[in-house]
Amino acid sequence: MFLAPLYISSWFDWYIHVDLPPGERIESVRRTINRFSESVRGEHLMSSLRGKTMFITGASRGIGKAIALRAARDGANIVIAAKTTEPHPKLAGTIFTAAKEIEEAGGQALALQVDVRQEEQVADAVEQAVKRFGGIDMLVNNASAISLTPTTATPMKRYDLMHQVNIRGTFLCSQKCIPYLAKSENGHILNLAPPLNMEAKWFAGHVAYTMSKFGMSMCVLGMSMELAEQGIAANALWPRTVIWTAAVENLLAPNARPHCRKPEIMGDAAYAILTSDSRKCTGNFFIDEDLLRARGVTDFDQYATEPGQELQPDFFID
Repeated sequence: MFLAPLYISSWFDWYIHVDLPPGERIESVRRTINRFSESVRGEHLMSSLRGKTMFITGASRGIGKAIALRAARDGANIVIAAKTTEPHPKLAGTIFTAAKEIEEAGGQALALQVDVRQEEQVADAVEQAVKRFGGIDMLVNNASAISLTPTTATPMKRYDLMHQVNIRGTFLCSQKCIPYLAKSENGHILNLAPPLNMEAKWFAGHVAYTMSKFGMSMCVLGMSMELAEQGIAANALWPRTVIWTAAVENLLAPNARPHCRKPEIMGDAAYAILTSDSRKCTGNFFIDEDLLRARGVTDFDQYATEPGQELQPDFFID
């Protein structure tokens, strides 16, 4: 049951098994399977995120806001680190409107204008979060820039933006939060990043974008092992289908909406990860639907924009 997800989610474990003697290799593989199976089934869960502090980037709208709102329903503290302070004509939502929704949902909110490319701004935001809430228990690297353009049609300014927001921003926010995550009883880093599916078809047509998203994935790969002794988990989450958000609406035709899911599925999937034991659930590249099915969810019509319609797979999903 768990072998296929294991291949996607923890392939680096199989890699390190190659150098072990045959007897130790079998035992190491067995431990890996058991650890992953436990994390997916949810055998090691926190009961609630009440009183826990989440630092989340790009949470003024869309998937980031859905993740924040799900945690807020438990009574979590949410630090909204995003750029938008004034309404945008095509992208609804600001850090202040998101903060209002979070507090209405039952959480505490701290809205901070942050450009994740700027080290001083990120460091200051982390310190403000700690000063307000006493620490940081979860970092969600959600902020992302996208341009689905081929190599010759990608201006270097756009290339730089994607790499500075997606890779540098993820690395930078992780670096600044790690000292506080290490003090948490259940510290988590969650990147909104795809499984490392190294097939040419996922690069062709948007090489720069794929490179930047896989950079976020590689942060998971390396940090999950690097931070394990500190008890900090590093995982990735990616949707099986396209998620209908304001940003996606600007990329796709309006008639694509019925074939997409709502951001709430990512909120519920992120919650499942962030309530898992950080010492047992790390190094995984989770797919939202697969994770929720493993946790017992059977009604996926609740997440459909229009139930019964054929769904459009997201990038990097076969």
